[in-house]
Amino acid sequence: MLTKRIIACFDVKNGRVVKGISFKDLVDAGNPVELAEKYCNEGADEIVFLDITASTENRSSVYDLISTTADKINVPLTVGGGVRSADDIYKMLRSGADKVSINTAAIKNKNLIQISASKFGSQCTVVAIDAKKNDFGWEVFSHGGNHPTGLDAINWAEEAVRSGAGELLITSMDADGKQSGYDNELLSAIKKRVNVPIIASGGGGKPEHLLDTITKTDVDALLLASILHFDTFTIIQIKNFLKQNGVNIRI
Repeated sequence: MLTKRIIACFDVKNGRVVKGISFKDLVDAGNPVELAEKYCNEGADEIVFLDITASTENRSSVYDLISTTADKINVPLTVGGGVRSADDIYKMLRSGADKVSINTAAIKNKNLIQISASKFGSQCTVVAIDAKKNDFGWEVFSHGGNHPTGLDAINWAEEAVRSGAGELLITSMDADGKQSGYDNELLSAIKKRVNVPIIASGGGGKPEHLLDTITKTDVDALLLASILHFDTFTIIQIKNFLKQNGVNIRI
């Protein structure tokens, strides 16, 4: 049985960690370097760093901040935001990222997934999907959740994996920041259709939510933000709860 991963996520804007609800009403949550070091020491299995306004502002990600963060932690670092080309991916990896998350750029240029997988390996190529429920299923949004794309989230997940994505980061925009549980329906639908690890994002508010999603969807990793940033729970509290309930997890 594979070990489930607990991942701390930072949405970064203007060099600060921010958090909102359904991608809106952002509030300051701290310094990304300090939080990365803190969560690493508390037992986070990975750190995800998303520069959430880079695509909307049509700029590159903040490489110095990536480098500084990477120097302070000893767990894998996934970085996303502002990726437009293979050169951007290379710069992120060279700055200290272990994996690069592609979202808007992959939607605009579907060949970028294949190029990244070919040049840097599928294990470095994460495709992030921000999805919102509609009458027909779930629609993919780009540019930090600001632009509807018309793409069906399940079909897009399948296409991303066929193109070489080694991992998918699935965020439910409906559940994001509400701390009322992950979108198990969305996660299950994608899990059944792809054969790569899935990171669940959006909605984690208490340890029971993580256990429920692991039990019902068998996702490979769960991403946490609000409940960590605002000290609702610590990573070790969450991991101990999961371990006590039979989840194979690294303590």
